[in-house]
Amino acid sequence: MANRMVLAVALTLAACTSSGGGEVSSTPTPPPAETPYGVTRVLSETDARRLLENKGVTLQWIDWNTRGTAIVEPAEDAYWHLRAAQSEAGGPGRVFLDGDIVEIGEGYFTFDGTVRITDTPDRGRNCEADKTWHFAVTQNRPYYRLREFEWCDGLTDYVDIYF
Repeated sequence: MANRMVLAVALTLAACTSSGGGEVSSTPTPPPAETPYGVTRVLSETDARRLLENKGVTLQWIDWNTRGTAIVEPAEDAYWHLRAAQSEAGGPGRVFLDGDIVEIGEGYFTFDGTVRITDTPDRGRNCEADKTWHFAVTQNRPYYRLREFEWCDGLTDYVDIYF
């Protein structure tokens, strides 16, 4: 039985790699069309519009009712840029995002850049990382939530960008 299986696999592979007596084209095959490096891949126009028309950013430790600003700068031949910040009224707490949106899909986007949280919920807390981050809409909520919740020191940070 095992010999028959090996023979069947070998014949299948031979059939796939054999020229079969036909002519082989000397013209090189062009590579598949891909998004050029450095250009935001937009898979959902709805989500692209939501990001462009966003209604601000929040971190739950600072305030859910008073949003900070989130600015998305689109580009045709480069990555879209996201810069967002929220500051605690009368206090030192801050959240800051700065980087490039790599991909925008249905209900999500991928962001390559810096997220920094300082002095919240406690003074002296300083969390900063520069990496690829994932934001997504869950349960039909009106915002994209950062999916890396406990990325710094074990506290759960809810960073939301509203649309």
